[in-house]
Amino acid sequence: MNKKYNALDKNKRYLITGVAGFIGFHLAKRLLDEGCFVIGLDNLNDYYDVNLKKDRLNIIKQYNKFKFYYADLQDKQALEKIFKENKIDIVVNLAAQAGVRYSLTHPEAYIYSNIVGFLNILEMCRHNKIEHLVYASSSSVYGMNVKMPFSVHDNVDHPVSLYAATKKSNELMVHTYSHLYNLPTTGLRFFTVYGPWGRPDMALFLFTDAIVNNKPIKVFNYGKMKRDFTYIDDIIEGVVRVLNNPPHPNPNWDKEKADPGTSSAPYKVYNIGNNKPVELMEFIETLEKKLGKKAKKEFLPLQDGDVPETYADIDDLVKDFGFKPNTTIEEGIEKFVEWYGEYKK
Repeated sequence: MNKKYNALDKNKRYLITGVAGFIGFHLAKRLLDEGCFVIGLDNLNDYYDVNLKKDRLNIIKQYNKFKFYYADLQDKQALEKIFKENKIDIVVNLAAQAGVRYSLTHPEAYIYSNIVGFLNILEMCRHNKIEHLVYASSSSVYGMNVKMPFSVHDNVDHPVSLYAATKKSNELMVHTYSHLYNLPTTGLRFFTVYGPWGRPDMALFLFTDAIVNNKPIKVFNYGKMKRDFTYIDDIIEGVVRVLNNPPHPNPNWDKEKADPGTSSAPYKVYNIGNNKPVELMEFIETLEKKLGKKAKKEFLPLQDGDVPETYADIDDLVKDFGFKPNTTIEEGIEKFVEWYGEYKK
């Protein structure tokens, strides 16, 4: 594939799982704004504030080309009903139990949702002749890798959290289905996504809430963490470009050298990151500037399951889709702070 990729096809029907989630909501809204038909699925679990999920959902429920199902990926009968009632062309699986730290205390939630639930999605795609499965992986799969920037062509065999292990498992499960059943699949390794309507368990929302309410913020690894913070609109643009471009088997794939980023099956993995790591202290200082208020900081060591740095190599994304995320931290945080002010009134 080259930069002459296929644009978004408005005649296709898109199923988005996790549609009330942060990325799912933004993707659904973008597709609906472009006139596409979207089927959304979510179980509205209480991992974080359900009201935020409902508020997102209420916005997209206003579109007449949107159809919502309240269902869980573990409920195979519910999934069979959804696939039977709708002629689905493309599946975007964003539903997952998220969060590195939560996986230290609630491991079983990750197996049920990210392994069992994901298997059900794979089975639905296989039996319903889905044209393309696009699914969320994560930068956390890089685990103990220290070669920077992280490349999809490097092995990722040393995860440091169960969350990361389930995301790596998804990529392996998907490869099996691409190989056995010729199911075209694209995995997207998202790097620290932030922006309006973001998750309250993530740094930007947590920090903003704390600063506004005069509470201390927890600064892990004594502020020396580096993250490839990626603004939500850049993530969505990346997903949209991939949707109507299912991968083809790589005819030059060499079993002897076994490149993990591609395959002899219709399988591909991409990083979507800003390609510019930012130190946590710089991130906090930018937020303080936008809020016009200093944070009370509680400095703590690196937490179990966390990695000190993330940095995305996005060469494949640029080469295949001519796209590179370009929203700066200043722009992105400013947009979040504006939204936060309006949302919290």
